[in-house]
Amino acid sequence: MLFNSYIFIFAFLPFTFLGYFFLAKHKSGETAISFLVLASLFFYGWWNPIYLLLILVSMAVNYGLGETIVRRRNSQKFKQAQGFLIYGLIFNLGLLAYFKYANFIVDNINSLFSSGFNLDEIILPLAISFFTFQQIAYLIDAYRGITKEFKFSHYALFVTFFPQLIAGPIVHHKEMLPQFMQMDNLKPKLENMIIGLTIFSLGLFKKVVIADGVAQYSTPVFDAAAAGEALSFFIAWGGALAYSFQLYFDFSGYSDMAIGIAKMFGILLPLNFASPYKSLSIIEFWRRWHMTLSRFLRDYVYISLGGNRKGDVRRFANLFATMLLGGLWHGAGWTFVFWGGLHGLYLVINHGWHYLQRKAKLEFLHQNLLWRVFSWFLTFFAIVNAWVFFRASSFTAAVVMMEGMYGFNGVAIPNAIFARLGGLQTILNQIGVTSFIGGGSQFMFTYLWVSALLVAVLLPNTQQIMNSHPDAQLRSPYALCDQGLLSGKLKFRYGVCWAMVSACALVIAVFGLTRVSEFLYFQF
Repeated sequence: MLFNSYIFIFAFLPFTFLGYFFLAKHKSGETAISFLVLASLFFYGWWNPIYLLLILVSMAVNYGLGETIVRRRNSQKFKQAQGFLIYGLIFNLGLLAYFKYANFIVDNINSLFSSGFNLDEIILPLAISFFTFQQIAYLIDAYRGITKEFKFSHYALFVTFFPQLIAGPIVHHKEMLPQFMQMDNLKPKLENMIIGLTIFSLGLFKKVVIADGVAQYSTPVFDAAAAGEALSFFIAWGGALAYSFQLYFDFSGYSDMAIGIAKMFGILLPLNFASPYKSLSIIEFWRRWHMTLSRFLRDYVYISLGGNRKGDVRRFANLFATMLLGGLWHGAGWTFVFWGGLHGLYLVINHGWHYLQRKAKLEFLHQNLLWRVFSWFLTFFAIVNAWVFFRASSFTAAVVMMEGMYGFNGVAIPNAIFARLGGLQTILNQIGVTSFIGGGSQFMFTYLWVSALLVAVLLPNTQQIMNSHPDAQLRSPYALCDQGLLSGKLKFRYGVCWAMVSACALVIAVFGLTRVSEFLYFQF
């Protein structure tokens, strides 16, 4: 089931909300929690009921392993606890490898050895990457002595809580389970409803109106690249930029909706998205983009590999390897691995530059406006280039896109626009700019969208807007430090103005649900 669907907005969400708080009031908190687990499983099974068996087995096995690890550890039987942790890792990674990577592995073996192995098509279960990583973190924390014993119903809600089940954030038990057990959260609160619905409405608007709106200017370009069509400079860049903003508002919209829905239930989800296109470096970008995945990779992969404890060379190797795995997590394809490796290279270069800055005592540059603008431009430029490999259907398609973006196929603009440039035509012809017939309106609207959204990403984000009110209780390292354009104007307050903004965003988005489109992160 999708957040951006009529069945969710007008049936599932109201029914689940009313049922949860009714049972909490008239029965018990445990009954309400069990109801919310069943509702979340129904939400998950709406896509394909057969995969309910997978998530149920996964939860049962991991809960049992977690309890066993805690008991062994409390009994000072650390070797046994470690053994059960290894079993858990093998079980979880084995499931993920089979469902997500089996066909990818077989295809590569066949290509490498000219063999003829064949697997029936394996359909990727929804959210398997998210609930697998979440449970791996649970087992590791159990081994580290962080996990306490909880009831299975509580653990099941931690895994399946529907606002974050499908596309994150990747949550820790320690930040979720205590909230479900707070008696205060078993009573509906008007302020939670108002703030949650406002955040949800803004997120739905981002997805339906902005992300789906700009998608029509990115998809045809990448489809043309996949078909091998030569793309000119502005067409290729228009498609790459349009996709960059499509993905941004798609993921930002989902993150807002997840936080807003959870807030209605009195639950605070960790922030997963904090204006990443405001970043002045790739290091900062990964502190803002998919923040809970970055946290998981840091805590459970990078540090486990040795982190920065064994010298700079090993540190950079660990960083690069972590990003390769992060790329592979996003998809079973070499384009995703290359995307992860590219960001790993970016991070190594970024850390190396910071080292040189300290040695040369150039830290003062961070206060220089021109340097900050240059840093932002370079970071954004690098990110957009990397997104090409993330989005392209193959390496060949990515190369076609890059050839167009770097002028290998020339620079051309639609004749309808070119003819209106007057004396500039001669100058443009002299420097090699040509024209082509047709596509004028598509070209114009592409760059109108791109220009408008470039400004939009520099505005205060939802968390910054909502954090101006104490009832929001949203927190992020970047929530208040870079308010952006119009920071003094965009502040949430109870009143008619924000009620109208929220209502208009919700109504426009609902009327825009002419077709249901999946969130881009659902495929991961």
